[in-house]
Amino acid sequence: MSIVLHVSILSGQTAAIAVDPDCDIEELRQKAQEVLRIGLCKIIHSSGAVLQGTVRTAGLCDGEAISALARPAELFASCRAFALLQGDGSVLTWGAPEFGGDSSAVRSQLMTVEQIASSLGAFAAIRGDGSVVTWGHTACGGDSSAVAASLRDVRQVKGSLGALAALRTDGSVVSWGNKDCGGDSSLVQEKLTSIKEIASSGGAFAAIRSDGSVVTWGKAESGGDSSAVTGMLTQVQQVCGSGGAFAALRSDGSVVTWGADYCGGSSREVQKDLRDVSCLYSSTYAFAAVLADGSVVTWGDPERGADSSSVRAKLRGVQQVRSTLGAFAALRSDGSVVTWGRAESGGDSSAVQADLSEVVQLRGSSGAFAALRSDGSVVTWGLDFFGGDSSSVQVQLKDVQQIQASDTAFAALLTSGSLVTWGNTEGGGDSRSVREKLLWRKWRRITESAKRHCGCPSPAFVEDLSESHRRKDARARSEPDPPAVDM
Repeated sequence: MSIVLHVSILSGQTAAIAVDPDCDIEELRQKAQEVLRIGLCKIIHSSGAVLQGTVRTAGLCDGEAISALARPAELFASCRAFALLQGDGSVLTWGAPEFGGDSSAVRSQLMTVEQIASSLGAFAAIRGDGSVVTWGHTACGGDSSAVAASLRDVRQVKGSLGALAALRTDGSVVSWGNKDCGGDSSLVQEKLTSIKEIASSGGAFAAIRSDGSVVTWGKAESGGDSSAVTGMLTQVQQVCGSGGAFAALRSDGSVVTWGADYCGGSSREVQKDLRDVSCLYSSTYAFAAVLADGSVVTWGDPERGADSSSVRAKLRGVQQVRSTLGAFAALRSDGSVVTWGRAESGGDSSAVQADLSEVVQLRGSSGAFAALRSDGSVVTWGLDFFGGDSSSVQVQLKDVQQIQASDTAFAALLTSGSLVTWGNTEGGGDSRSVREKLLWRKWRRITESAKRHCGCPSPAFVEDLSESHRRKDARARSEPDPPAVDM
């Protein structure tokens, strides 16, 4: 005999869901999100406890009111692929298969995902139970089988070019992938305790301990060897990595750097200016430090963004900095954008400067920038091959919620749940292979089918129909996807 549970979300929307007492909480979550038309990641008891098991074992009674936690979808990217974490904890991927664009081998495991990280060519997904699922290029950490038993209770994953490192809730660290990129942390494993956060450069990792000290490993010339500055690495609050160096922000606002000079490993020329620093940003070849007064100090390769002298007077009230391979873009508190560095890589935004107002988010590929404005529109500039030209999809770029960049393409997620991509098709600029798998499209198909049958999508009918769709989805998941065709 079925019982009815009243599932509500923070907005006030409530759905009456009829379920069998032996129904799994996971099935209840799926039914609720299909009726409410929003991705739900957790079902929560009135006591605040996250529900698991079945409706019966959770002690739920007929007519009881419970809550559901809604989560917005989120975009992630590797070098040449994208991953979309949907509100229900499922994941869609597209782009170059060998760089993580093909997740079919682990599709059945990509559920209840809460966070995604990437290396150059692989992805790692942290699930709600603290386990980790990886896919993509094996040389970049896509195969974690050697450390699978240790990948539990994970709360953060960080990627270098060819390796991944996971931070566990007990403060320990597990690393895997290319040994030359930090995939082997055995030499410093005894020091990897009480870790708070992990940062990465192109070939190394740096871990901040709870006492403010830093442990590094990986390629020495990429910042894996910090012995020359160990005495200065105290009271560290943030570590930021470039392609071959690290910069550490201390609690007194000073900065310590190490690694390859041409990637910003030496900051001696600007050391006197690195005072009262509030946040650090980086590109592959340079660093940008935002000071407490909103000004910016840069160092590294002067040919690739380290020389900001031409715009120094404009760098005021800076809140966010993003980069391409050869340029930087700074978002100011008034919503305007200042750019510098190689003109062809986005350092010259003069052609779109009039449109760069009320900007709320910036993203950079290897050779272009995209700016999201408060009205949901998007402005792009830089090299066409890297996504600098969005004219072919500009009419679709309305009501955009977030943007993300791979090395050669961009992806935009709209309020409606739609996905718009542009740039190099082989780098994720073509997302047609996953568009029909988006949650909102699935719900629309359910609704339209219900309307054809009864004229209106009543909750009960939607629930019955959604069960049919779930059975079809289960069968589909057991079969390989057809190969994506680039057009």
